[in-house]
Amino acid sequence: MADFTWLPAELIKPKSQSDKDYLDTLYQCFVSDFVKTSPVFRGVALKLKKHPQRENKEATFWHLITEGKDEATRTLDYPRASKLPWVKPTIENEQKPEIKVWENVRNNEKRIVLWLEQKNYVVVLAERKSYLLPWTAYPVTYDHTRRKLGKEYAAYIKQKTPQ
Repeated sequence: MADFTWLPAELIKPKSQSDKDYLDTLYQCFVSDFVKTSPVFRGVALKLKKHPQRENKEATFWHLITEGKDEATRTLDYPRASKLPWVKPTIENEQKPEIKVWENVRNNEKRIVLWLEQKNYVVVLAERKSYLLPWTAYPVTYDHTRRKLGKEYAAYIKQKTPQ
């Protein structure tokens, strides 16, 4: 069995808490993990996508807690948002055997995928010239997504393994 003691508790919204107060709690976590300190992945600093801001909060924050194709109409995704505290430790603990890490190209951009397969959770970093962006993170809820991630990882490992 994998050891996930390094993974903090989720920030699950209490029924009695308003969405505004929940967003404030999530944002405090985000500021602590990404604004006051900057995570590092394999020696490369992470920066934030600050614009477009919404409610004076960075675009990265919104992308980590909301879902939807159109940036302007993304909505709060409670299961996704609750796992916000997992993003930074996943990035900083990428060497742990519980995390599968690989590179791929999406939309002509290099991405680094960190998959906590046993927790059904993915963190994606976008590579820039001198830094990385925490691009997105989400729970894996569909079997076809799990299969796709498994195939991507297997293909990456196969290409990296000398024949």
